[in-house]
Amino acid sequence: MSETILVVNAGSSSVKFQVFAVGPYDQLERRMRGQLEGIGTHPRLFARGSEGETLVDQRWSAQEIPDVPTAFGEAVSFLRAHGNGELPIAIGHRVVHGGPDFTVPTIVSGEVIKKLEPFIPLAPLHQPNNLAPIKVIHEKHPHLLQVACFDTSFHRGHPAVADYYAIPDELHTEGVRRYGFHGLSYEYIAGQLPDIAPEITSGRVIVAHLGSGASMCAMVDRKSIDSTMGFTALDGLPMGTRPGQLDAGVVIYLMQQKGMSADEIERFLYKDCGLKGLSGISNDVRDLLASSEPRAKFALEYFVYRIATLTGMLAAAMGGIDGFVFTAGIGENAAPIRAAVLQRLAWLGFDLDAEANAAGASRITTKNSPAACFVIPTNEGLMIARHTLNALRAQSIPLREEKLA
Repeated sequence: MSETILVVNAGSSSVKFQVFAVGPYDQLERRMRGQLEGIGTHPRLFARGSEGETLVDQRWSAQEIPDVPTAFGEAVSFLRAHGNGELPIAIGHRVVHGGPDFTVPTIVSGEVIKKLEPFIPLAPLHQPNNLAPIKVIHEKHPHLLQVACFDTSFHRGHPAVADYYAIPDELHTEGVRRYGFHGLSYEYIAGQLPDIAPEITSGRVIVAHLGSGASMCAMVDRKSIDSTMGFTALDGLPMGTRPGQLDAGVVIYLMQQKGMSADEIERFLYKDCGLKGLSGISNDVRDLLASSEPRAKFALEYFVYRIATLTGMLAAAMGGIDGFVFTAGIGENAAPIRAAVLQRLAWLGFDLDAEANAAGASRITTKNSPAACFVIPTNEGLMIARHTLNALRAQSIPLREEKLA
């Protein structure tokens, strides 16, 4: 692995990883991708090589892989065996929250880790798990270059009017502001627009990152000017288990009338709401599309409704709209959701090409549609690898023959 970059994306229930080979002229070629999913429930390590071949498919009991550090250790054991124990030249990590100070990909140090830990309450499903592998590697291999790539960075150029809340200014100074997330995904899509959708590249575009976590970003000339997510990853669109936009008075009600503690409210909002809460069935859109239950249908209708209404909000922020892009797991694969959204957005000039949408085409609006819509697969891992390689080159760090522990 001495000529490779390892990319790590650790979440609450999975550790995803990719290995990129560094080729001539610093071209990056993915050699492997995998994940250890079902942490604490049904742990499974699965990885495929560059040709799609299965490299590992291993399962454990819940007790054997109870948390992210343990899962990362197993993933490292596999990578060590597969790569003859050699270290990658650098490791790039997705870190959800960079707060007000971290605006660009940053080389990890002990001080950086300490400065990122206070943002754990702002992204409790993500931040502690993002940091866990960083800490493990930093302790075992303190000289190995690690780069933290932040989901908030892409949105840091917003105008002040988009980032403020209507609260006393001293709270904004402390960091209580709208940040926006999924920035690595949006940054990748912005880079793809000139090749895939040149007619809207310089225009007013909304990108919908629709997955278990979901948000939308308003871009003008490929730069973020607003987002549906704010201070935390709870805001905006309804998600798999998160409610999205919510009157703050609901939280007061839960405290005063239901007697819920702060920890109980946090757990409730992050794990029991969204599509799961609405449907009472599942947080997975695939399950809801396959279900005949009325609550499943309603949950999807609500999801589509909120995508459409928040599109109107972002279009107002841009002064109009020229294009729309679907990306991430739901956006790339759920044709019925895309169709339902575009039907609601017909008033903005989107004329759905039903056949193209059903076939999974890149452009899913008709040739004469006043506004164009595309489906573009995201690649946050490649974005992280690029940032990591740039940081490595800037440091001019020589290769080492150290082994991966």
